[in-house]
Formats: sequence, structure tokens, C-alpha cells
Amino acid sequence: MDEKNNPDARYIRQVTFAELGEGGQAALEAGRVLVVGAGGLGSWMIELLARAGVGMLRIVDDDRVDWTNLHRQAMYDEAHAAARTPKAAAAAARVGRINSHCRVEAVEARVTAANVAPLAADADVILDATDNFATRFLLNDVAVKAGKPWVFTGAVRAEGQTMTILPGRTPCLRCLYEDPPPPDREVRAATHGVLGPAVAALASVAACEAVKLLAGAATGGLLLRVDLWTGAVRSLDLSNARRADCPCCGERNFHFFERAPAN
Repeated sequence: MDEKNNPDARYIRQVTFAELGEGGQAALEAGRVLVVGAGGLGSWMIELLARAGVGMLRIVDDDRVDWTNLHRQAMYDEAHAAARTPKAAAAAARVGRINSHCRVEAVEARVTAANVAPLAADADVILDATDNFATRFLLNDVAVKAGKPWVFTGAVRAEGQTMTILPGRTPCLRCLYEDPPPPDREVRAATHGVLGPAVAALASVAACEAVKLLAGAATGGLLLRVDLWTGAVRSLDLSNARRADCPCCGERNFHFFERAPAN
């Protein structure tokens, strides 16, 4: 067998990590991950998971590459920016060059209440790589309703936060933030800036959480906050912070998912 088609050669360095091992690697290769967003966070997540040997990646994004993306979005280059290539298609092509054993689906669409359920239906893990709370609350709804683990991640300026949510076991996003902030009060990269290393750092943590989830090693409920500019790192154990009166996981009201589309 040539080295390209020999998984023992390709993944030997991570299989040697005893906590993952051969069983964990087999679970990765059988795993299916939905990545919502293929920008700064998503492009790094996709690259890392493709290299790790995840069996299927579904990449959903409706944006196109532009010059302002290149300082922080790992999968794109100047040719993509010049051609305004759709990010989902460019990311899928990149995955094909990284790992031909990884099946990839490129979906050029914005995730909405109308399409999120079928996009997530066969996923083992959902990764939030978005830049707005409205979509995150939608992902929280569909993940909790379907009982699927998901990883909430955000990065702006030189800082960010991430947490793995295990429906029924850990607090969900609405246990922590009952409602999304108004759009004009969100702190976003377009208005406050963002550093590439901060995006890469948070995306790496989220990708590792996905690996742990697929391998059956995730515990969830730990909110990690990082500021790369000041060097501050804070880890908050919120595993016992579930709220019985949470509108989503407590009362099972999925307002963001079940909201009727506007006419």
C-alpha cells in the first residue's frame, strides 16, 4: 500500500497520542461534522479536521472570498479574492487537496430556520463558526431539540470564547445568554477589528473539542475565554449551570428554530 492510502502512516502521530489511539481515530474517520461558516473560524476548523481525518465535513457558507479575509482565513489565497470565489467551494477544493479520504459537501447558503434541520440531521457534531448571535441561537435550538452536541465559538479583536454544549448534560447557550444582543450592540470584526492569531487559537480549541466529541472524550460545560493581547486565559466550569427555567433546554421552547419565516 502506498503511503497516501495508508492510514497508519498518515495519522501515526495522533494515534500515538494514547488518549485518542486507534479507536479514537476510527471514530474520527466515521464522524460527520457540520461547520456553519467558512470564514476566519471556519476555515481553520475545516483545515484542522480534514488533516485529523474526519470522515465527512459539511461546509455551509453563502459568502465569497475578498481581500479583507486573507489575513485570518486559512484556506484562501489572492486568486480566490480576485475571483470572488464562493468560500464553501474554495474550502471544499482545499479539503480535497489536503485529504482525499475526507468526504466534503459544500453548501453555498446562509443557515436559516428553513434549512438548518436537514443540514444538521446526519451530523454527529455541529461547529459554530459564525459571527452573529442570531445564528448561534438558531444552532442552539436545533442542537438541543435534536440532542446533538455543538461547539459555540466567537472571536473578535484579540480575544474570544468557546464552549462545548452537550444537550441534556450541560447548560445550553440560552442558559447563559437568554436573548441575543441587538445587532447594533454586537461586537464584530467589521467594526472592532480582529487579529488572525486570535481566530486561529479559538478555532483550534473548537476543532479539538470536535475531535474529543467524535472520540467520545468530551465533557462539555467549560467556558474558555482567551485574550491573546494581554495573555489572559480564564476557564469557567459551568457544567452545573443548567437552568430549569431556560426557555430552550428547560422549557423546550425553540423560538429561533420554530419561528415562522417572514412573508
